[in-house]
Amino acid sequence: MTASRRILITGLSTYWGGRLAQALERNPEIETVIGIDRTPPKLALERTEFVQVSDAHSLIRRIVDAAEIDTIVDTRLVVDSIVTSRARAHENNVIGTMNVLAAAGGVGGSASPVRKLVFKSSARYYGAEQDDPAFFTEDMRRPHPPRTPIERDIAEAEANVRDFRHKNPDTTVTVLRFANALGPDLKTSWQTFLALPAIPTILGFDPRVQFIHEDDMANCLEHAVAYDLDGTFNCAADGVLVLSEVVDLLGKAMLPILPPWGTGLATSVARRAGVPIQAEMLPQLRFGRALDNRRYKATGFVYQHTTREAVLKLREQQRLEPILRGATGSSYRYESAVEEFLRFSPSVHKANARPAIAPANSAPRSRLGGAQPKLAHEAGSPSARLATAQQVGAADVPAPADTPYASLPAREILSVLPSLTQEDLQKLRDHEVANANRTTVLSGIDRLLDASEASAR
Repeated sequence: MTASRRILITGLSTYWGGRLAQALERNPEIETVIGIDRTPPKLALERTEFVQVSDAHSLIRRIVDAAEIDTIVDTRLVVDSIVTSRARAHENNVIGTMNVLAAAGGVGGSASPVRKLVFKSSARYYGAEQDDPAFFTEDMRRPHPPRTPIERDIAEAEANVRDFRHKNPDTTVTVLRFANALGPDLKTSWQTFLALPAIPTILGFDPRVQFIHEDDMANCLEHAVAYDLDGTFNCAADGVLVLSEVVDLLGKAMLPILPPWGTGLATSVARRAGVPIQAEMLPQLRFGRALDNRRYKATGFVYQHTTREAVLKLREQQRLEPILRGATGSSYRYESAVEEFLRFSPSVHKANARPAIAPANSAPRSRLGGAQPKLAHEAGSPSARLATAQQVGAADVPAPADTPYASLPAREILSVLPSLTQEDLQKLRDHEVANANRTTVLSGIDRLLDASEASAR
């Protein structure tokens, strides 16, 4: 296990930078977590220090030296054109990566304290073509030149990382190539595309698709910090589906309306009509792509969701959208003065300074230490969550705080509410009011109770 103790996260305002910072904060062996970005973080953090700074390598290097950073995790890479403009994506992906690498390496003969670099990359590095292998392994280079600007950026950024590894042989360099992610908190091209009432496809093509759940993606990053993993690793869930299977699992219909020739022109027209199909999606919608994930699993990492399970989770999220709409509460907003007050004021009672950050997924991630993954019949499975919620709902008195219900996040409770009777919903509501009193859960219960009463009239 590595001695990573003082960690710098670049791209703290990205979803993945924030998720990683939250995970590292829960590790008592991590001394310092510092995050840098041009904009403030979007997720609530307990002890991560935020420095609002550009990607200038001289500024980053001053932070690295002053804080004696031993590990840098670069989460900034833009792999989806839905995120920002083409010019800003190129500046971030190519120029920004060069600056981070320059700050991580030795300067003017002076040694750098950095001993590990983790670089978040994308499976778009491989592209998607007709003659692709069934599964891409990490040792394969892309067989064809990049088709899109995003792919060119990713290939160039990885080339710079390889050059850094060659010039800094004593630094552990980990490159993680992620498949397309799915999850309730994400906004990506694929997530938006699969949210359509009917899924437009290219006539005559049914491509292979492979996903990774957002929790597994965050856990992959945390695993790379915890262990010395030199090299490149594919990060993708077990199992591959064809697009028609994905559409069927989502309970939707396919619309093969995109022509096999002139697809780009047709897609441009579709985008102007509001259909979210980005340029980098087209090769995948035609030929698909699959990754060999065995190398990363050999390091001890355990995926908690297969591709099929990630899609079913997405279906659950889409089904609950009417219940969740308007019940998400106020979103977190970073305010430096408030953060400084909460962390350092002697007037603040630390236990109540802010809501505790619960792990997004409490199941274990590694066979190299800690508890083992939960089996299907254990508390993490949907059937067990349903039984727990039903047990609490059916109880005449509130369940004690140490029951499994107490550790269920709001989203898990909301997912089983539609299966409860009206009586159990009311009892569950009473229990929630007497304990966690979460607005999201109460709003979800109230919506179902109102709908049940309306149908009974």
